[in-house]
Amino acid sequence: MVGGWARDGAVQDQIDASIEDELRRMQARPVPHGESLTHCAECDEPIPGPRRQAIPGVKLCIDCQQARDARPVQRGGINRRGSKDSQLK
Repeated sequence: MVGGWARDGAVQDQIDASIEDELRRMQARPVPHGESLTHCAECDEPIPGPRRQAIPGVKLCIDCQQARDARPVQRGGINRRGSKDSQLK
């Protein structure tokens, strides 16, 4: 494929780099640890025993955790590694 000034395989390298960046970001997410709470830190509802055993250090009930996970997350740009769009900004 013709890539202008880019060498062969440069597009695939950008895709691979973006995937690696996302994997590193996901692996760097904080993991709950320590003692689990018996009641949710946000709504004070009881956290079921199986949830506390499955996720050590859990602080939120399922409903509050789902609401938190549904919130939009701000992240950096996509394909920041020399893409033409990033050079125009």
